[in-house]
Amino acid sequence: MEKEKIAVGLDIGTTKIVAMIGKKNEYGKLEILGVGKAKSLGVARGVVNNITQTIQSIQQAVLEAENKSGYKIKDVVVGIAGQHIRSIQHSDYIIRTNAEEVIGGNDIQLLIDQVNKLAMLPGEEIIHVLPQEFKIDGQSEIKEPIGMYGGRLESSFHVVVGQASSIRNVGRCIQSSGIELSGLTLEPLASADAVLSQEEKEAGVALIDIGGGTTDLAIFKDGIIRHTAVIPFGGNVISDDIKEGCSIIEKQAELLKVKFGSAWPGENKDNEIVSIPGLRGREPKEISLKNLSKIIHARVVEIIEQVFTEIKEYGHDDPRKKLIAGIVLTGGGAQLKHIKQLVEYITGMDTRIGYPNEHLAGNSDEEISSPLYATAVGLVMNSIENKTQSAIRLDIVEASKATQRPPAFQKPEVEAANVEVVEENEDVKESTGDKIKRSFFDKYVDKIKDFLDNAE
Repeated sequence: MEKEKIAVGLDIGTTKIVAMIGKKNEYGKLEILGVGKAKSLGVARGVVNNITQTIQSIQQAVLEAENKSGYKIKDVVVGIAGQHIRSIQHSDYIIRTNAEEVIGGNDIQLLIDQVNKLAMLPGEEIIHVLPQEFKIDGQSEIKEPIGMYGGRLESSFHVVVGQASSIRNVGRCIQSSGIELSGLTLEPLASADAVLSQEEKEAGVALIDIGGGTTDLAIFKDGIIRHTAVIPFGGNVISDDIKEGCSIIEKQAELLKVKFGSAWPGENKDNEIVSIPGLRGREPKEISLKNLSKIIHARVVEIIEQVFTEIKEYGHDDPRKKLIAGIVLTGGGAQLKHIKQLVEYITGMDTRIGYPNEHLAGNSDEEISSPLYATAVGLVMNSIENKTQSAIRLDIVEASKATQRPPAFQKPEVEAANVEVVEENEDVKESTGDKIKRSFFDKYVDKIKDFLDNAE
C-alpha cells in the first residue's frame, strides 16, 4: 500500500497567516486535515516588515494546524505576493546542434536557463519562468514541442520578477519558525489553481484576488497564463477609509465593513443608522449606513478600475484575446456585499465569486470553502504536486523522540534524494510544464536555502 502524502501550504498574508495541512483522498479530491490561522502582525502589503512578529504569527498558525490535524509539519509551500512583484513578456530561442534528433526536455530546460540569465534591475530576481507557446523552425502555436523535430526552438515566456530581499526575508521567517521551505508560488497562481476550472482557463478568464493588503490579478487564455499583476491596495485600505471617514477606531471600522458594508450605496436608505459604543465613557457614535456604503464604494471603484486598466493592458479589447469566461473574484474582499454587481457594472464583463470547494472533499468544513482560504487551498494543491511528505503524525514523532536520530538539518537532504529517485521512476509521463516548473523551483529554493545558511 502506498504511503499517504501529506501536503502543507502556508499563506503569509497582510491580515492573516494560514497554515493548511491536507492530502488527496481516494477520489482525487483534497481532504483538509487541519487549518491554523493567526493574525498577521509583521506584514504590510504582502511584504514582511517585522521579522520577529511574522515568526510568532507563523508559529502560532503552524501550532494550531498541528494540534487540529495530529500531524507535525516539516516543510511548507509558501505564497509570494506584495507590491514588489511585476511581470514581463519575453521571447527567446536556441539553435539546436542536431536538428535530426527529436526535441527533449533538456532543450526546453536549456531555453529556460537562458531566460533565467536575463539582466534584471538591481535587487530583483526572477521568481517564475512560465513558457507559453513554442515555435519550431517558424511553425508557431505549438503547446507541446517534446518529440518533434526542428533546428530552431523558440518560445514566448511569462517572467515574474520580485525583490530578492523580500523573498529572502520570507525564507528567513520560515526557517526561524523551525520548518523547511519546499517551494515558492506566486499567490495569484495558487488562487487560480484553487478556484478556476480548465474550461475557464481555455476560454479566457481574469482572476482577481482581493486580499487584505494587495489585490492580485492573473489572466489566462487558451489554458496558458498571459498576465499577472499585484496592485498595492486591498481590504485594509477600505477599513482605513472607514476609520478616517467615521472617526472611529480600526477594530470598529473592520467590524462595520464586514457586518454592514456594501459596495453599492443605492440600496441603503437614509434613515438606516448603526450605533457604535463610545471610547472610555464617551457618547455612542451614530453612523449612517448610506455614508458607510459611499466610503466603501469610492475605494472599491478605485481598486477595480486599476485592475481593469491591467486587463486592458493585456489586450482584452482585441477579439483574439477576449476573456470569454469574464472575471472570477476571490479572497476576503470578494465577500463584500454587492461587489460582484459593481465589478460587472465597471468592466461590463461577466463576474462570479470563486470558491475553492470544487477541489475539496465533500466532508470539508464550510469555513474552508470560503474565498478567504482560496490561496491556502491552492498552496496545498501545489505542495501535493511536489510529492514530498510535508508532515508526519505526531504519535510517530513522539515515538521517535525516544530513539537517537541524526541532526535535523541533515534529514531533509536524505529525504529529498529519495523523493527524486521515486519521481524519476514514477513520472516518466510527466508533462513539460510540470517538469520544468519543478526543476526550476528546486533550483530557486536551493538558492534561498544556500543564502540563509551562509547568512548564519
